[in-house]
Amino acid sequence: MEPQQEMLLENQESFQDRQKGKQPREAGAARIEQLQKGSPLNHGVGQLESPGEGRNAQDKGEKLGQEDTPSQETADLTQQLQAGISRVDPPEQEGTPKEQDRGLTLNHPVPDGDGSTSRGDDVPRVFPRAAKKEMEPFEEGRSEESLMGELSELVQQVVKRSSWWERHGIDDCILALNFIILPAGFLCLRSDNALPFLLGIFILGMVHHAVTVKGSHLASHMALTESKSWGKVWAVFFIEICTAFTAEQAYYNHVKMHHGYTNVLRLGDSSTWKIPFLNRYVYMFIAPIAVPILTPLAALGLLKDVQLKTALRTLCFMFLGLYSHYWLLVNVSGFQSVWSALICMLITRSLLAHPYIHVNIFQHIGLPMFSADKKPKRIHLMSLGVLNLPRNVLLDWSFGHSIISCHVEHHLFPTLSDNMCLKIKPIVSQYLKKKKLPYNEDSYMSRLQLFLHNYEELMVNAPPITELVGIQ
Repeated sequence: MEPQQEMLLENQESFQDRQKGKQPREAGAARIEQLQKGSPLNHGVGQLESPGEGRNAQDKGEKLGQEDTPSQETADLTQQLQAGISRVDPPEQEGTPKEQDRGLTLNHPVPDGDGSTSRGDDVPRVFPRAAKKEMEPFEEGRSEESLMGELSELVQQVVKRSSWWERHGIDDCILALNFIILPAGFLCLRSDNALPFLLGIFILGMVHHAVTVKGSHLASHMALTESKSWGKVWAVFFIEICTAFTAEQAYYNHVKMHHGYTNVLRLGDSSTWKIPFLNRYVYMFIAPIAVPILTPLAALGLLKDVQLKTALRTLCFMFLGLYSHYWLLVNVSGFQSVWSALICMLITRSLLAHPYIHVNIFQHIGLPMFSADKKPKRIHLMSLGVLNLPRNVLLDWSFGHSIISCHVEHHLFPTLSDNMCLKIKPIVSQYLKKKKLPYNEDSYMSRLQLFLHNYEELMVNAPPITELVGIQ
């Protein structure tokens, strides 16, 4: 044996003597090989989950009820050591979303054919480094993954203690009351006096927006009933007959894209509300009048993307809803001409179109935007990219709490009804503030002034991508 090799062997055996007590010097290289094979550095390397599997496990805490499973708070020592080994940042592989990263990269010494390792004397030095330097970031990463599951568990406890009346009954009764007062609105339009006539316009406008906004929104999230079959029936009724839109496209655009990728550019970034060629005053105060006309036209344009039987069903129900409104104006309210009835339809259907447009842009646009490969975890995404407006009796009745004052809660738990979003609001707000996460709130007038002053930046130019260091 050469002098250098003999010296190296003596050093390694001396280190083992200091760490584990005196070992028989005859063990020699065989003992080092046994240490390497039994070490956490090499044990279980093949059991590490792939990025996709890690993401699926992480997503289990993102939906209430079916998939809300809080993440495990602690891990055993072996897993901590595996995640705490020396940190190296290799080039990111193409096609791997950044959010799927575990945040720590293992850099194991790879065993060679003779049992030695490619990094030689790095093996005995890695344990102190891992225990002291890398343990805290690892636990912090696990804590971030468990936030959504922990909040979901708190909310689930409230839901389980709530009665059917709180979960669905209150909102169902609000919608039912709107249909009950609907005949009074048509009858008021028969009057020749201005006051009853204007009252009829107001009633029809309020009912229309309560049914088409609140009803359609809850129906698209299957929040009106616990029965899936009835949920689909109500979705077709509220979205296609009342709103003159296609239920399948409403579900895809709103639930799948907007909620799945809130404020992620080119996916769920609310860009459908932007009309760059309009100036600020036309967009904010004149264009909303055209919403009742643009809605069915947009629905017709989307029918090419659905099946033929779905397209035919949508066309029939859209015609049924629009013609029923016209027929009631002519036969109950007594309108004598086609144009007068159509103008009345336009006025009532656009009565709250201005706040409808404003609310949809106020609560997302102007907040942090992300690229698809750099979006943060769900709880961070929703707390950063969603804003609550103050409670308003008129808008709460017509649009619902989940669209106005509980929009953050709605994006975190979209299957809950308006009343349940209002009930969990204190829990969600306190939890986010306790964890030092954003809980965005602003007034209607403040957001209106912001958009008027920064219209070019917010509604015309492409928004800048927000980089959040430390959250991804």
